Amino acid sequence: MYVAFAIEDPTRAFWLGLPFWLWVVAGGVALFGAFQVYYWVGHKLGEKLYDSKIGVKLGRERIRAVERVVEKWGALAVYGCFWVPMLRHTLPWVAGALRVSYPWYVVASALGCLTWVPVWSFGLYTLIWGWLELAAHSPAAAGAAAVAFVAALGGFLAWRRRRKRALVA
Repeated sequence: MYVAFAIEDPTRAFWLGLPFWLWVVAGGVALFGAFQVYYWVGHKLGEKLYDSKIGVKLGRERIRAVERVVEKWGALAVYGCFWVPMLRHTLPWVAGALRVSYPWYVVASALGCLTWVPVWSFGLYTLIWGWLELAAHSPAAAGAAAVAFVAALGGFLAWRRRRKRALVA
């Protein structure tokens, strides 16, 4: 039995009657808003960031490493943090605590949202629908692709765990 999945037109109704591109824009705006909140919480906490619940969880040395990145690269680090998973959620707090120029922070975070959100949204959308199209044509190939993906992810996570343990030891 052959079932074809067509990649939906991003301008047509996608979810709750809204087109996919509008969901992407809403996600970008929400992320931009979250980055502004992170900055101002960090700005308000200042040195107390180290002793806050999140600061204790992150660890003083990790926060200092992020501080060094911000001190070296400034607003460019804010843009770059979008592309580094854990840094994306820690750097804005530190930028606020270090009092990075807010106008430059806004520009860098806006550019980050304008580039990172569409790349990930449309990229993941394409991967998912592409895999479904492959599954419709060849379930065995889709299964092999899924197994290869899970194996690669498992290998990466094991490598990262070993690396982390080696750094601690």
